[in-house]
Formats: sequence, C-alpha cells, structure tokens
Amino acid sequence: MRIKSAKSLESVTKKVRGEREKIETEVLVCAGTGCLANGSLGVTEALDRAIHANGLDVKLSLGLKTTGCHGFCEQGPLVVIQPKGIFYRGVKPKDVDDIVEKTLKNGEIVERLLYRDPNTKKRVEQYVEIPFYSKQQRIALRNIGKIDPSNIDDYFAVGGYAGLAKALTKMTPEEVIDAVTKSGLRGRGGGGFPTGRKWKTCASAPADTRYVLCNADEGDPGAFMDRSICEGDPHAVIEGMVIGAWAVGAHEGYIYVREEYPLAVKHLQRAIEQARERGLLGDDILGSGFSYDIHIARGGGAFVCGESSALMKSVAGEIGEPRAKYVHSVIRGLHDKPTVLNNVETWADVSWIIAEGAEKYAALGTEKSTGTKVFSLVGKVKNTGLVEVPMGITLREIIFGIGGGIIGNRPFKAVQTGGPSGGCLPESKLDLTVDFDSLTEAGSMMGSGGMIVMDDHTCMVDTARYFLKFLVDESCGKCVPCREGVHQLHQMLEAICRGDGRPGDIEKIESLSDVIVEASLCALGKSAPNPVLSTLRYFRAEYETHINEKKCAAGVCRNLFTFRISEEKCTGCGLCLKACPVDCITGEKKQVHTIDEEKCTRCGACRNVCNFDAVEVI
Repeated sequence: MRIKSAKSLESVTKKVRGEREKIETEVLVCAGTGCLANGSLGVTEALDRAIHANGLDVKLSLGLKTTGCHGFCEQGPLVVIQPKGIFYRGVKPKDVDDIVEKTLKNGEIVERLLYRDPNTKKRVEQYVEIPFYSKQQRIALRNIGKIDPSNIDDYFAVGGYAGLAKALTKMTPEEVIDAVTKSGLRGRGGGGFPTGRKWKTCASAPADTRYVLCNADEGDPGAFMDRSICEGDPHAVIEGMVIGAWAVGAHEGYIYVREEYPLAVKHLQRAIEQARERGLLGDDILGSGFSYDIHIARGGGAFVCGESSALMKSVAGEIGEPRAKYVHSVIRGLHDKPTVLNNVETWADVSWIIAEGAEKYAALGTEKSTGTKVFSLVGKVKNTGLVEVPMGITLREIIFGIGGGIIGNRPFKAVQTGGPSGGCLPESKLDLTVDFDSLTEAGSMMGSGGMIVMDDHTCMVDTARYFLKFLVDESCGKCVPCREGVHQLHQMLEAICRGDGRPGDIEKIESLSDVIVEASLCALGKSAPNPVLSTLRYFRAEYETHINEKKCAAGVCRNLFTFRISEEKCTGCGLCLKACPVDCITGEKKQVHTIDEEKCTRCGACRNVCNFDAVEVI
C-alpha cells in the first residue's frame, strides 16, 4: 500500500506498533553473515519447527524473527529472547528443544547457553548486563539485532522514516543542511570531512542535475561495519539518502556495494523495492512533490574504488581510477555533475539526526568529533565484534573494557586503526582519545573504523610488510609515486623480514615515504606509507634489530629466529609434539621435550598450542 502523506505514515506506524505489541514474547536470531556462517539458519529453522509444533505462536503470542548482526560475533550464533533480554550464545540446532521446553514454556534459563564473564567467571543472563553491550551507545546500529531487515513494517515500528517525513513536511532543504551542520557530523568513511559543509557546497553548485550516492565499498581488511548496517538496517541508509537528496536537490542516486557482500546486496535491493512500493522512493514521495530514486551499483572488489572519484568512475561504467584532487566531486562528480557521496554509517546517522535533533547528536562525543563511531574490533582481543561508542572514548576502554583484553592475557603490543592505510599505536597510546584529530596526530587515522589488536607475538615489521603488500595489489597504477613507490617500499620490507636488510634502509624508507605522500594522486598512495611510518615511530628498535642483529624477537620472520623449549617451563604434556607437522619435536610424557632445529620449519604450531609459554624464540 502506497503511503501518500506524512499523516498516513503516522497511521501506518501506529497500526504496526499495535500489532507488534500483541506479541508477548519475541525470539530474535542473529542472521548476520558471521552467525550464518556458524549455522544460525539451522537454528532458526529448528526454532520455527519447534514453536509451531508446540503451538507456542498462538498459546504464548510468540514471534520468531531473524535480525541483522547482534555485534558479538565471537559468541555466535546468538539468540535473544525478549522482553526479558535473555542472551544465549553459541546456540546449535540441538539446543532448540531445551530453549523451547525450559525457557519459552516454563520461563527457566538454559544455564549452559549463557555468556560467562571471562574475568568474574559468572554467567550473565541478560545481554544488557554484558560489558560488551552495556558500554556501547548505539545510533548507526540502533535497530540492528532488533528488527527483521527484510520487513519494512519492522522499520516503521521503531520510528522508521519519521525523519524523512519531518524533513519533507516541516523543513526546507536549507534547514536540513543547517541541522546536519549543527550536529557536527563528519563523514564516517575515513576522510572525516564535515557533512553539512559538503552538502551546502553541492546544493549551491549551479547545475540542472545532482546525485546523492552511498559508498558501501568496504575494502579494509578486518572491517565489516558497513556490511552489517546494510544487512541489518538497510532502510536507515535509504532514509538518510532521501533526506540528503531533498537537502541538495538530487533526484537520482546509487548505492555502490561490493559484489562480495551478497546478503547486503539482497537486503538493500529488497528494501529499495519496499520503499518504492510504499511511496518512500520514486515520484512524489509522501505527497511532497519531491522525487528521488536509488539504484544498486555493484563493485568488483577494487579497494581503490572506495576513493570518491574512482567510485564515481566505476558507477559510470568506466575504469575505477582516481582523478586530481583539485576537481571536487561536489562540483563535478558523477557524470561531471554535482554529487554528494557519503558512506553507509554516515547516512544511517543522518536519518537519526533529523528525527531526534541535531543538538542531541552534537551533545555526544567531543567538540570537534561529535556523535558516535562504529568499529569492527578484531585481532588478538577476546571479544571480537561490532561496537559503537561515543567519540572521545579511549583505546583502552574499547580494547579492555568492551573487548575484554588480550586473548590468553598476553601483553598488549599495538592496535592498528584506520584500515591498511592507518597506523599502529603502542601501549603508551592506550589512553589516547578516539577521535579524528587525536588519531591523526598520533600517526594513525580514524578511517572507516577497522581496529586490529595485536599481542606480543606480533612482529611490527612484518605487520607493515603485510599491509604494504595489500596496497601494492590494490593500487590502480595510474600514478608513478603510488605504483612504483609503494612497490619499492614493500620490496625493502620484504628484504628486511627475510634477513637481507642493510644499514641505511630505514633512512631510505623514510625518504621514499615522504615522496609518496607528497606526490601521489589520491588518498590510497598518500596514506600508503602510514603503516611503515607509524611502526618506525613507535617500534624503530624492531627494525634495527631485524637489520643489524638479524633477529625477530616476536618469532614471526622465519629466517631470523629459532624455537627452543624451555627446560624450566615444559611439563611434558605432549601438545607441541602432536601439533608439529614435520615431527621435529621429541620427548617422553611428563619429560622435557626438545626441538630438532634442522628439521624445524618455524611454523609456530608448537608455540600456538603450548599452555605454559614453554616454546621460546631465540
């Protein structure tokens, strides 16, 4: 049914909420990509069969719903039972009978499925009491885990499209731009450019055609923020884009999403179709006379197409290469027309800002970095997953407060923020506030929100080498400084990691990095040396040890270390012997084991399984 006015939208919302209120118990199963990979579809099917077989949907007014990513990916598959907020983790189809019989029928808790706090060892019944959730503040992720992303009525039930109705009926385009400006919102795609200023420039550019685009080409290793929003709350993105189109006077737009995100593409396409059917996209939106429509453009996975001008070239069917930065996309973007491009998280924030008010958003975060930021927290951290926190929180609060600290309680060594072009920050920076300016001053960047945690078994030279290899592969090759310079940087790091580093290499790396930063055409090249420069800034001694002593103290660069089993620490448990793929470890049970250095390939399997830290690097 087409919704023809803001008043009609209010009626639809009221009706949907009334229907939802009749559901006394709701079972929410995470169906984000991570939980699906762990078997949550089987859990959903088993729950559906059991609920209907017992007639619980009628007897208990019970509803079953699949949602987007709940965020706590480390613990999936996840099931939340509302209104009590019961949180079950690691759920398998075989657990469904107990959930139905004990929890749904009799109100009892299945103890073994509860989350256990790693510090207190206590089981936690409600998800709101789990530090991973309780320490977050969600705006961009506000609906994910609560609604069915394929059902627009669910979005209406949580107030969806109220911000759009407000913008179209109660605000002029100029007032919308002013509100976004007052909110202090800065682009969440990595650049951190003030969103309101971007929109104002585009709106004032003389043109008969303008475009509003969404960048969902998330290519950073370890990043999955935008993917999860597209999968779990696609209408929030669409609503934000329509508001932005109204503000700048655009009538057509694209969501550029990578082909490797099939579930995101599916949910976005479904949401676009539903929005068109309801009169929230297309001609005469909500009877306002304003028209705007969105199309899906699929990217082939080129990292450089996350850069604005390369993305627009790709949308237009051309080779995804950047152009000179003095040509601004807000003046000459897609098809050489004024274009606003923001990323997924930014658009999800916009819909909230207009609905809830700019002042409310500006009150969060810091003066120059307002609001919240979504991060994908991964690496050697106990609680990997998707988190959203106010700007100004410290790295320590994220990694140890929300993330639970380092796996195995090993020493923290570094955290890499900002994706492959970001920087690695050491333990001395754990109390650094997370905002655009502080991270940049420390030699890193906010980026799109990837956060990779590393422990003492990480080699920082090898880490820089890894990210440079990624950037070499992803460079479009258009400009010489990036195409040749980053390749040469990578070659020098390869030599250092295999033991062929020479005195003077560090100085050459720094000099070449300066040239690449200064002369590259786009942000990929200009930021490519960041992993090297930041690790040199904070971990210079590791480079010097690799070059001068031919040693890798972390035990990663295979030519620069050997393994030895400590006589003091080895208990003779035999785990290392069983794990060794080349049978180079010998020893009797409960006796000290030894490693044959001639046969050892230094794969690290023995160290990975040792529970007593007995495998040492020499």
